[in-house]
Amino acid sequence: MRSFAPNGLARAAVRFKPAAFVGTFVALMMAALIVSACGILLETGLRASVPAERYAKAPVVVAADQYARLVTGSGDSRSESAVLLPDTARLDIALADRAARAPGAGAAVPDFTFPVRRDDGALTGHGWGSHAFTGATLTSGAAPRTGEVVLDATAAKAGVGDTVAFDTATGRADFRVSGLAKTGSGDGAEGPTAWFADAQSPALAGHPGKADAIAVLARDGADTEALAAGVKKALTGSGARVHTDDGRGAVEDRGLGYAKETLTGLGGSFGGIAAMVAVFTASGTVALSVAQRAQEFALLRAIGATPRQIRRAVAAEALLVAPLAGLVGCLPGIGLAHWWFGQLKDRGAVPAPVDLHVSWIPLVVAVGMGLLTALFASWAAGRRPAKIKPRQALTEASVERLRPDVIRTVLGLGALVGGGFLTVLAARSAGDDAANAALGVVMLFMLAVALLGPLVARLCAALFGLPLRGLGAAAALAAANSRTNARRLASAIIPIVLAMAFASTLTFMHTSESHVAAQQLRAGVTADHVITHPAGLPAEAVDRAARAPGVEAAVGLLDTQVLVSVGSGGDRWLQGAATQGISGSGAQLAKVQDLDVRSGSLDRVGKGRVAVDKMLAMSAKVEVGDKLPMYLPDGTKASPEVVAVYGRGLGLAAVTMDRASLAAHVTSGFSSTLLVRGGDARALAPLGKVTDPSGYAVEQNTDRELNAWANATMAGVLGGFAAVAAVNTLVMTVLDRRRELGMLRLVGATGRQVMDMLRWEGLLVAVSGIVLGTAIAAATLTPMMRGLTGEDPYIPPLVYGAFAAAATVLALLAVALPARAALRDRKG
Repeated sequence: MRSFAPNGLARAAVRFKPAAFVGTFVALMMAALIVSACGILLETGLRASVPAERYAKAPVVVAADQYARLVTGSGDSRSESAVLLPDTARLDIALADRAARAPGAGAAVPDFTFPVRRDDGALTGHGWGSHAFTGATLTSGAAPRTGEVVLDATAAKAGVGDTVAFDTATGRADFRVSGLAKTGSGDGAEGPTAWFADAQSPALAGHPGKADAIAVLARDGADTEALAAGVKKALTGSGARVHTDDGRGAVEDRGLGYAKETLTGLGGSFGGIAAMVAVFTASGTVALSVAQRAQEFALLRAIGATPRQIRRAVAAEALLVAPLAGLVGCLPGIGLAHWWFGQLKDRGAVPAPVDLHVSWIPLVVAVGMGLLTALFASWAAGRRPAKIKPRQALTEASVERLRPDVIRTVLGLGALVGGGFLTVLAARSAGDDAANAALGVVMLFMLAVALLGPLVARLCAALFGLPLRGLGAAAALAAANSRTNARRLASAIIPIVLAMAFASTLTFMHTSESHVAAQQLRAGVTADHVITHPAGLPAEAVDRAARAPGVEAAVGLLDTQVLVSVGSGGDRWLQGAATQGISGSGAQLAKVQDLDVRSGSLDRVGKGRVAVDKMLAMSAKVEVGDKLPMYLPDGTKASPEVVAVYGRGLGLAAVTMDRASLAAHVTSGFSSTLLVRGGDARALAPLGKVTDPSGYAVEQNTDRELNAWANATMAGVLGGFAAVAAVNTLVMTVLDRRRELGMLRLVGATGRQVMDMLRWEGLLVAVSGIVLGTAIAAATLTPMMRGLTGEDPYIPPLVYGAFAAAATVLALLAVALPARAALRDRKG
C-alpha cells in the first residue's frame, strides 16, 4: 500500500502544474457522474416497493406467480429465466377454503377487479366480499345478490331499486341497484366503483372459477408471520405465492413490476454500457495526461530516478486526483438520477408511491471505479517511461515512437476481427438475436479503434490530409503535423468516434423502427373507418357496427401481448410479442387489414391456430404447420399451430389469433379498436371516436414517439458524455502545445496562420471521427435493423447532419479557444 501513498513528487506535480491534471479531473468527474446516476437507478429498481392500500387491512395476501419461467438445459447447464407476465395471473377460488383453514386465519376472501361499462362511462368492478378488508360500507340498501349491484354513492346516478345496464365480459346485462356504498381503502382509485355478488363476479370478469388474489384476515391476536407460514403450508403444491408487508402492495399495483424492470434495465444494462464508455474515455484521458509529461519522466530517469519511483509517482498522482474528481462528479450524478427518475414517473413508467433511493453504495462504487480506472491507466501509460533506459527515454520524449506496441496491435486486430465476426452473425440472425449480436459489434469496433488508435490516426491523416496539401501553407502544415503526431491525433479522434457511434446507434435504431412501423401501419389498415373508445369497446359494438347501413365488414381487435419462446436448443428465452385477438374470421379481417401474408392463409385462424409476423417466425424458428410455444397474457401455456406468416407485424401486431381464445386471459375483455369497411362515419359515431386510417396512423405514431424518449435520453447521456470527453481531450492537446505554437511564432508565422493551421487540424480530427463513428454505427445498425425489421436503417438526413455539424463545431471551438489563450500568453 505504501507504493500508492502520495509522495512529494506527485504532490508537487499537481500543485505547480495543475493545468496538466484538469483534463484528467474532468474525465474522472464525468465518469463518476454517469456511473453514480445509473447506480442510483439500479438500486432504486432493486429496492422499489409500494405500501399496501387496498390490502392494508389484510395481513396476508395470496396471489399467483406473476412471472413466466422458462427452463433450459439440464444438469449443471440447467438455467431458469423469469419474465413478468403482460397481464395478471389468477388462481383458483377453491384455494380460499384451504387458506381459511390455516392456523390463525379468520377468513379468506377472494378478490376480483375488472372493468365494466355503462352508457355514461367506465367503472371498476369488485366482488362485494372485498368490503371485509377495504372498509367499504353501505350507506343505504343491502348487499348485492346475483343480478344486483351496489354503486359508489358519490357517482351513482341511480337509486336503490333502479335498474342499470352494464357492458361486461359476458355481454350487456341489466342489474338491479341493491344499495349505495361509501368506498374503502383502495376502492375508487381508478374512478367510480361497482360491487357485484361474489358468486357472479368471476363470470362478469371473464374468468370463471378464478380470483385475482385472496385476502387472508387474521383472528384477534394472531401473529402475521405465523399466519403467513400457516397459509403457505396449507397451499403447498398449488404454486400460489404468499405476500406480507410491502409485498401486498406489489400484488395490487402491477406497475411496480414493470417499474422494477425499467429501473434495473436502465441502471443495469444501460448503466453497464455507460460505465464501459466512461471507463474507456477516462482511461484514455489519464493515459494522455501521462504521455504528455514524457519529457519530465525522461529527465527524472536521467538524474537517477528509479523505475519504482516513476511508477509510484504516477500512481500517487492518480490517487490525489481521482477521489476528489469522483466525489465532485457524484453530486451532479445524484441530480441526473433525480431528473431521470422524475421523467419516468411523468410518463407513467414508475408508480407514484415509489421514491428514488439514494444511498452511499452507488456513490462509493462510482468513486472506486474512477480510482481503479485512474490507477490502471496510469500504470499502463507509465510502464514504458519507467522501464526504459534514461538516454532512450530522452530520445523517445522528443520524437514520437513510430513502431506500434505489439500487444496493443494484437489485441486491436483481435477486436477488429471479433467485430467483423459479430457483424456477419448479426446479419444472419433475426429479432433479439440480431440486436444482441449488434450490441457487441459497436463495443468491439470501439475497442479496436482505441487499441489501434495511432495506426488509425496515421491512416486518417494520410487519407484526409491529401486534400489539405493544396489548400495553402497552413493546411499543408496541419496535414504534416497530423501525420507526425499520430498518437496525439488518435487521442483527439477517439472521443468523437465514441460520440458519433453511440448517439447514431441509439437514435437511428428508434427512427428506423418507427419509420418501418409507420409504413406498415399506413399500408396495413385498409378499413374505411377506425373506431376507438377510452373505456374500450364491448363485443356488442362489433354487431352494432355490422348492422349499420352500407357496412361490408366490422372486426374488433383486442390488443395485448403474449410471451413467445424464441431461439433454439438450450439458448432460448421469452420475447414479448404484440398480439391482436380478432372478433371475426380471417376473411373478414382481410377486408379491413392487409397483413401482407407471405405463406399460409388467414382463413384458418381460430381456436388453437394463429398467424405470426415473419420476423417473429424467424426468431422462434417456426413455419406454417409448426407449433408455436407461448405464454398467454395471464401465464397460461399454449402451443397453437402457425397457419399463416405475414410481413407487417411491426406496424400492426406480431401475433394474430381469435378473440375468444384470448379474452379469457386478459383483465379487460373489451376490444381496443374496431375496424369497419363501408358505412357512414355519422352512423358509427355513437360507438366511439371515429377516424379514418390516416388519422389513426398519426395517433399511433404519436404514442410511439411518446414511448421512445428512453432512446433519446440514453443517446443524450452517452453522446453528451462523449462530446465533453472530446472537448476535454482537444483542449488538453492544444494546451500541451504551447511551446510548439510559440516556436512557430518565433520563426515568422503570424497568429492568423497558426490559428488557421489549428483549425485545419480540428477539421481533420472532426472529419476522421465522424467517418469512423458513422462506419461503426452503420456496421451496428444495418444487421440489427435487418434482423428486427427486415429493412435497412432509416437515417433522417437532418438529424445526421445535426450530429456531424455538432461534432465539427465542438472540435473547432475546442481547438480555437485554448489556442487563442495560449497565443496571448506567449505574446505577453
